[in-house]
Amino acid sequence: MDTNDLREWLEEVNKLGELQRIEKADWELEIGCISHLNTKRQDSPALLFDHIKGYPPGYRLVTCSLRSPRRVALTLNLPDCTSTHELLAALQRKLTQWESNLSLFPPKKVKTGSAMENVSSGSEVDLFKFPSPKWNELDGGRYIGTGDAVITRDPDTGETNLGSYRVMVHDKNTVGLYISPGHHGRIHYEKYHAQGKPCPVVISLGHDPAVFCISCVEVPSGAEYNYIGAIKGRPVEVVEEELTGLPFPASSELVLAGWCPPGETKMEGPFGEWTGYYASGERLAPIVKIERIYHRNSPIVLGTAMGRPPCDTAYYTSVMRSARVYCDLVKMGVPDVKLVWMNEVGGRLLFIVAIKQRYAGHAKQAALAVAQGSRASAYMGRYVIVVDEDIDPTNMDDVIWALCTRSDPEKDIDIVRRAWSSPLDPMIRKPTNAFFNSRAIIDACKPFEWIDEFPQDISFSPELEKRVKEKWNNLF
Repeated sequence: MDTNDLREWLEEVNKLGELQRIEKADWELEIGCISHLNTKRQDSPALLFDHIKGYPPGYRLVTCSLRSPRRVALTLNLPDCTSTHELLAALQRKLTQWESNLSLFPPKKVKTGSAMENVSSGSEVDLFKFPSPKWNELDGGRYIGTGDAVITRDPDTGETNLGSYRVMVHDKNTVGLYISPGHHGRIHYEKYHAQGKPCPVVISLGHDPAVFCISCVEVPSGAEYNYIGAIKGRPVEVVEEELTGLPFPASSELVLAGWCPPGETKMEGPFGEWTGYYASGERLAPIVKIERIYHRNSPIVLGTAMGRPPCDTAYYTSVMRSARVYCDLVKMGVPDVKLVWMNEVGGRLLFIVAIKQRYAGHAKQAALAVAQGSRASAYMGRYVIVVDEDIDPTNMDDVIWALCTRSDPEKDIDIVRRAWSSPLDPMIRKPTNAFFNSRAIIDACKPFEWIDEFPQDISFSPELEKRVKEKWNNLF
């Protein structure tokens, strides 16, 4: 079912029975800790915080928004999916369709939007009016931007980018903006700064989670609004922000607009990231001087609680990047790819690919394509494991069994060196400006040259299992 904004999305999630309301939590650590503990629950609901300590009723914050197949399916306008396998199959079918339709759904400019209900400028700007949690105990400050969409524009091409980057509150009208090397938002502000100009920046902090979904994964450059439109089946309505000229979603709850000036930095971080570490530490990072704030009455901030995995966004990013890499492998001509899975705990650092082996070198081809060929997996990877089609990549018991019984370290492990990494990588010793890492690609498939002679695995036939389950249904 399509939703128009965050409020409609919350209504639908409530109908699914997957929304939990929490009142009177403290922005200092409690919201972060509650969200972290919630991710450990088997059926982790979305959390809606209200009456947050120090804030008026109605100034709300959402976390854990995308931690179930049903909520991801709702967000991406897919049929209801009750399992990860259903969701992956639906996404693998839809991604190619969405991308082929991008030109049909350019954003539609409108004159006003919901965030225009309240506009603050100049001395009226006060970021502390809105819930900004300190998420983890060693965080260097309060982060208002975690489930956000940071909007920038390439000064050379005019392409608009939406990226989910962390935003730290420094004072009532200044935020810190951290973007890892190689990401489009960083390239944009570096281009402006090289010309001695401030970079215009708009930050949407509350929106339909589909905006966040597309802001935090890899899509064709400059096509984020088109992609959301293709998902929704209608153009995204955007308002051209008056000071910067940048388009923000008309249905946004809370929007910040300002300028990232060249040569002006402040200490940013540390921040507990998705790797489970404070790996990027505290460092000088660009600031954005906020000159205008737009917000709805009783605005809702969309947040994500990062931390030791599997953290808040681990499920959604695993599903979306897995489907993205699967489609990329198909485009690259790798045959008979059965399933790709970016492990929730390993995140970008661990991809597992199941194939039906067709020829000598097939497994190595698939591994190299994942390690270097797809943008969705080329950034900050560490391990790629290729398994046979009888192994479920989402089941780590299956994967470890295959790894231990079908691979030989001397023959089946190769290393790719000097690959694209990030300051978030805890294995890169800082300070440095050389963010490289290595990739291990592991062939955990049955040896192709004697695959038909490989020992028979122990299993029960589906027919026997079905008969036993039916006869002993009280046990199962």
